Amino acid sequence: MVNVYYDQDADLGILQGKTIGIIGYGSQGHAHALNLKDNGQNVVVGLYPGSSSIAVAEAAGLRVAEVPEVAKEADVVMMVIPDHVRAGSTESRSSPT
Repeated sequence: MVNVYYDQDADLGILQGKTIGIIGYGSQGHAHALNLKDNGQNVVVGLYPGSSSIAVAEAAGLRVAEVPEVAKEADVVMMVIPDHVRAGSTESRSSPT
């Protein structure tokens, strides 16, 4: 049997007061980041220096930081980057030190 969930089934209060880090701002990252922001959540987008997505995310009213900073600051982190990029970035860019 398939379970179907609706807006009333979600408790966004669980995320209140928390910082949500979205690593990546492509087709998935921007949708999640904007949806969370529009629902009153504190969102920070993690991008590498020089990314062409920095200006796009900032223009959407999102705060942008480098990936290691987001990994340290965020209470919840969602990585929405392509697999071939993720393989080289998980250790080197997102591990909090």
